[in-house]
Amino acid sequence: MATVQPHQVRAGRGVELGLLVLALAIAVAGYALVGLGIDGSVPADVIGYAAGLTGLAVALHLVLRWRAPYADPVILPVAVALNGVGLAMIYRIDIAYEAREKAAGFAERQLGWTAISVVLAALVLVLLRDHRTLRRYTYTAMIVALGLVVLPLVPGIGQSINGAQIWVRVGGVGMQPAEFAKIALAVFFAGYLVTHRDTLALAGPKVLGLQLPRPRDLGPILIVWGVSLAVLVLERDLGTSLLLFGLFVAMLYIATERLSWVVIGLLLFVGGALVAATAFPHVGARFDAWLHPFDQEIFDRFPGGSGQLVRGLFGLANGGLFGTGWGSGRPDLVPYAESDFIVASLGEELGLTGLLALLLCYTILTERGMRTAIGVRDGFGKLLAGGLAFVVAFQTFVVVGGVTRLIPLTGLTTPFLAYGGSSLVANWVIVALLLRISDEARRPAPVVRAVLTPEVGTPVASAARANGGGGTAGPTGGDQPTERIEGLS
Repeated sequence: MATVQPHQVRAGRGVELGLLVLALAIAVAGYALVGLGIDGSVPADVIGYAAGLTGLAVALHLVLRWRAPYADPVILPVAVALNGVGLAMIYRIDIAYEAREKAAGFAERQLGWTAISVVLAALVLVLLRDHRTLRRYTYTAMIVALGLVVLPLVPGIGQSINGAQIWVRVGGVGMQPAEFAKIALAVFFAGYLVTHRDTLALAGPKVLGLQLPRPRDLGPILIVWGVSLAVLVLERDLGTSLLLFGLFVAMLYIATERLSWVVIGLLLFVGGALVAATAFPHVGARFDAWLHPFDQEIFDRFPGGSGQLVRGLFGLANGGLFGTGWGSGRPDLVPYAESDFIVASLGEELGLTGLLALLLCYTILTERGMRTAIGVRDGFGKLLAGGLAFVVAFQTFVVVGGVTRLIPLTGLTTPFLAYGGSSLVANWVIVALLLRISDEARRPAPVVRAVLTPEVGTPVASAARANGGGGTAGPTGGDQPTERIEGLS
């Protein structure tokens, strides 16, 4: 009999704690530099602010030590750094709004939403012990997602802002249901595709060297395409429409590894967008503002004009390579500088260098999510982690692309940076799910011992506790994690 030691994997919580110190230092330094840049003094409440932010980060770190000790050590610090920089920028915009006697108080509310978001992320980690549990609720997630998407259309609670019917207001609380729908959709798509991926991967006709799927298998992508176009037309929400369809196509590609699905998805969306741009004025206005932003008539149009875009571009240009410095720019001249156009605000005061550093943080967050997808053993976890990482990357690309006039503006918000409770809560839940899946992906295989059966004289693997305890290994297969034998003797 020989006991085989598992592959040694460091939990990484010490690394995470060190990176958290750096992330918190960046967040608090940004907050302090805003005060120094505006009136030459550090904000009076900087100690309380630092204590509150540190308490939230350390509390979530302790939850990870307790419930997910092998979770990726980089994800949490990156999220904290982005959230902290966003809070500092929103605080700076608040000061500018107050100087112009405009409505302010966004930073205080965003700090409250940060606390709520971190608490909810901790609850996800505590209550969800195994991410595979979510697969049982595949079609429940579909119903929840569709309900959230159509909720803004319900009379009495749906609210239209700047022409987009994407808000729900109950009492004094407003929210964007689509922010939570993207999580439910990722769960549904992962559960559906892990079951049907073999069928969807079957080869069909070959056209111009590209192996297309069978025509009979086009149903799911056509249905999702139709739903995304309905969102675009009925709710006038280009961002949610693009995110919904893009998420499905990306996860479909991850599941089947067929490039033809990406080509079909791009052709469908581009075709649908062009038809919608000519048939529906509100969609056409988005393209007009993108293609002809400096036209005076389009610049002055409200809503749907290009004034916000042009002011954002001038703000980015004013920032140059290194920025004007915290508190030295004029982000208040751009409408919705604290939310839709916070990227332009940051680009003005931190410059191209600071903006690239933030984009690098998003790249790291996406890379760790994809690394988790590669490392986890079950197919559902691979698709869910890959889909959630894609949501963060795609949303960032769409927002930055819109602000820099690479693509039309969509109305999506920058994850963690932009003001908005719905977006912040949803993105922290995404972080919690990625941490939960990464814990499974990085967790070492169980200790295994090899025994010789007297009947046939062949080694049989059975799970054993680290102290040498016995027990028969459970069956493996499907989406169950597999045990690994490091050696036999």
